[in-house]
Amino acid sequence: VMVWLRRTTHYLFIVVVAVNSTLLTINAGDYIFYTDWMWTSFVVFSVSQSTMLAVGAIYYMLFTGVPGTATYYATIMTIYTWVAKGAWFALGYPYDFIVVPIWIPSAMLLDLTYWATRRNKHAAIIIGGTLVGLSFPLFNMVNLLLVRDPLEVAFKYPRPTLPAYMTPIEPQVGKFYNSPVALASGAGAVLTVPIAALGAKLNTWTYRWMAA
Repeated sequence: VMVWLRRTTHYLFIVVVAVNSTLLTINAGDYIFYTDWMWTSFVVFSVSQSTMLAVGAIYYMLFTGVPGTATYYATIMTIYTWVAKGAWFALGYPYDFIVVPIWIPSAMLLDLTYWATRRNKHAAIIIGGTLVGLSFPLFNMVNLLLVRDPLEVAFKYPRPTLPAYMTPIEPQVGKFYNSPVALASGAGAVLTVPIAALGAKLNTWTYRWMAA
């Protein structure tokens, strides 16, 4: 009974982690409204989201040993974010008020790496982690290109929780660098690998807990 309870609890935990990932996205990742530092926010957002995706996705993928689990994890995150997006829309805010991050394609690359290397854990960490960090900013910038003018939305619908010092004044796009995707991808590719390794290490602790 205890073994069944622990396994059931562990599989349900994926939903809990995905919900918390979604909350982090909504609270800290709605960079489209930080118009004074939009590209800087995009880089920080991209790195935090790609590392967060990697640690959770590789943890569950290696736990189950089934390629496809990472995409499943990303799909749950996406669904919950769309639910939150609908909640904001119901409150009278525009459709583009919450931008849903594009996690799924990057998670698919992680799954593909795990599958193509015949379930090699180290390849999943190094190659898969690198691909997640490289690809997420690219997919997300393509997503941003489809969103309504961010300045228009930011001025007309300021976030209720937006602190005074981040109130939109004028955009500083490209003030320090002109390629936020390249910077985010480079930083993400470097940082996502050790975070993916952390996710893989969590499996060791989980197995020990389940065997106790």
